[in-house]
Amino acid sequence: MASQRTATLTGLAAILLWASLAVLTTATGNLPPFQVLAIGFGIAATAGFLRAGLHGRRGWRELRQPLPALALSTLALFGYHALYFIALKRAPAVEANLLNYLWPLLIVVFAGLLGGVAVRAGQWIGTLLGLVAAMLLVTRGQGLQVDPAHVPGYLAALSAAVIWAAYSVLNRRFADVPSAAITVACAGVALLGAAAHLLFETTLVPSGTQWLVLALMGLGPVGAAFWLWDHGTKHGDIALLGSLSYLAPLLSTLLLVASGRAQAHWMQAVAIALLLAGAWLSVHSRHGR
Repeated sequence: MASQRTATLTGLAAILLWASLAVLTTATGNLPPFQVLAIGFGIAATAGFLRAGLHGRRGWRELRQPLPALALSTLALFGYHALYFIALKRAPAVEANLLNYLWPLLIVVFAGLLGGVAVRAGQWIGTLLGLVAAMLLVTRGQGLQVDPAHVPGYLAALSAAVIWAAYSVLNRRFADVPSAAITVACAGVALLGAAAHLLFETTLVPSGTQWLVLALMGLGPVGAAFWLWDHGTKHGDIALLGSLSYLAPLLSTLLLVASGRAQAHWMQAVAIALLLAGAWLSVHSRHGR
């Protein structure tokens, strides 16, 4: 029981780290999205390889994994974060961030469609509440008059949510792969990001502050968080972690507003309430409560 409690707290630490991703991303300022992706995951991969080296043969063995597992994690991590960074740079940060956090609710849908899991009525209702929250965010309750300039960012945020939800369900097929193996995927994401950056973007030299932000990002929400989450979901209280995951959009939004990188709006509070209500319905319905 003590080990399960520790693993659950480990998963909670991953959630707290993910809550910082939006404010760190906006703090990178004018740096191009793929450049941020390449540097952030490059730092994460470097830390992972250093860890493997310190553990000797056992550390290197932990990096081995089936090719399908590596392909899934690499493409999912690259696609999700590329779209997430683009969303935060091309749409209002709070709205794009909350749209991205539809992924916990989308997991319910994909669990039924891809994972062969029986989805209860309450879980479908929770998912619909998430969709309502998304509509309120992009329209601010004023009909379907969405600012055309923000549409690419909104679509990127929604696409990121779809990718992460699908990955979370499909990744269950590789539960025996060690958590440390994510290091190889991080290296792959860094290389893909660098290639996309060189093809489509102009390189900018990060300032000292931006390097600090990139380091924090690479060691935290795009680095250690993946190891922590993997351990937590495999050995902790899955039901509790599922409900705690909805702390991320709430904390992330509060960090954006508190840091002055986003303006508070009453519709954001309504959307957060709907997301949390949908989460509560999904979790409690799943357990037949």
